[in-house]
Amino acid sequence: MLSEKVICAGFGGQGVMSMGMLIAYAGMLEEKKVSWLPSYGVEMRGGTANCSVIVSDRLIGAPIIAKDATTAVVMNLPSLRKFESEVVKGGYLLVNSSLIDKKVQREDINAYYIPVNEIAMEIGSGKVANLVMLGAYLEITKTVRTESVTKALRKVFGPSTESFMPMNEEALKRGAQAVKGQ
Repeated sequence: MLSEKVICAGFGGQGVMSMGMLIAYAGMLEEKKVSWLPSYGVEMRGGTANCSVIVSDRLIGAPIIAKDATTAVVMNLPSLRKFESEVVKGGYLLVNSSLIDKKVQREDINAYYIPVNEIAMEIGSGKVANLVMLGAYLEITKTVRTESVTKALRKVFGPSTESFMPMNEEALKRGAQAVKGQ
């Protein structure tokens, strides 16, 4: 039975809302029950931003994730500090090691350190760092299929972004490769 509760968090402009939206949309394409709840800091771009996403085989009672996230994806240090305690025992914490040099304090969760900014720059654009992280997330949790995320990218962002699809797909692939064997 699937019941994934993920928090995606970082600075505004890092693509954390898009990451969560793509997980939710891919879940819809796979006919799963989903919720997506955004939360913005006061500054918007450059301020804190996070979203809560639930993907489940059952109906979702409320979109709130309170101390029971199965996974937290953190793109900056303030997000690590805020959300490390929100992950359930045995859950996952994915850390953007490009911007966070601090290690996870808890020993009862599974931590992954992914240099998403460096990988994104190797691919050709820092703007795909969120997709690198999303690829890592998909590899670890198997919540939705990568193919569903690719379909979601096309539907959500439309035909004008088709020229970026090879780079986006490469980012997802490289993110998955980064966590294999970790």
